[in-house]
Amino acid sequence: MAEQPQTIVQPAAPADKPYGARNQGNLMAIYPESPILAGDITDDERKETFQSEALDGTVTSGLGFNSFNRDYADNGAPDLEDVETGGGGLPATPYVPNPSSPGAGSVSAADQPAFEGQIPDSAPEFGSGLGGTQSPSTTSTEIQGQTLGGYISGKSYAGSDGVA
Repeated sequence: MAEQPQTIVQPAAPADKPYGARNQGNLMAIYPESPILAGDITDDERKETFQSEALDGTVTSGLGFNSFNRDYADNGAPDLEDVETGGGGLPATPYVPNPSSPGAGSVSAADQPAFEGQIPDSAPEFGSGLGGTQSPSTTSTEIQGQTLGGYISGKSYAGSDGVA
């Protein structure tokens, strides 16, 4: 996220300089119907529109999806504690596929036995925040609550880096 505020529609106050300065009176005379110059479109209005049109609510008649709810927690984010593990094509853990061989003469995942080896502990990797083992059912509610202007540099949400 930019560390310096960026111009959206409302420019900074004109500087006192002779060349290249903005002349509001001339702009109003040239573009009398401009919704920006009339004040109908403001920075706050644009932020509110972006929040409602890009971050919140359900998209219908989307490209490739009939509908999509931008409120992540309402999309049925999986709870990784509920993932069934074992053999027969199931994963070894909610985070690791089953590395067991299905046995001689078979290439079918349905023939895989449950993995009996030791899965290494997940260590925090660069950029993985809480170690990459947080359940989407937990993180999606935090991500859903994000608002334009409320982003935190280097984090998905407050606490996502493991620091309270």
